Amino acid sequence: MQIVQKVALVFTLIGAINWGLIGFFDFNLVTAIFKDDMLPRVIYGIVGICALVNIALLFTDFDHDK
Repeated sequence: MQIVQKVALVFTLIGAINWGLIGFFDFNLVTAIFKDDMLPRVIYGIVGICALVNIALLFTDFDHDK
């Protein structure tokens, strides 16, 4: 996996964990850490872009034995 995809996957997992916290506990970790109004929006934008990058993983062949 390329470095860009790994970084994108990490950001996507962070976003997924944040959504889990929101869903289960009504706690938004991103806004709790970054109190500013603009910074959480930037982080959410980065997570969204990273999710789009990770769409490529759906079409990647991981079977390298052939």
